[in-house]
Amino acid sequence: MVGNVDPRAEEDRIMARPSGFPFFTNFATYDAPFATKVRLALANNWRKIRTGSSCCGNLGQPGC
Repeated sequence: MVGNVDPRAEEDRIMARPSGFPFFTNFATYDAPFATKVRLALANNWRKIRTGSSCCGNLGQPGC
């Protein structure tokens, strides 16, 4: 451990990714037209990539 930074915490944050099961469940159960589901999935995944997070903040939507 260097200073107050725990390198394992950063590694856990990067390595902790959800499985594909919630993605498909949210996609299948979300009540919207197919095109809307695809748009939301792309937008939510782009938000996760851009922020480096494993959650986009829109729980229950496709891609989150």
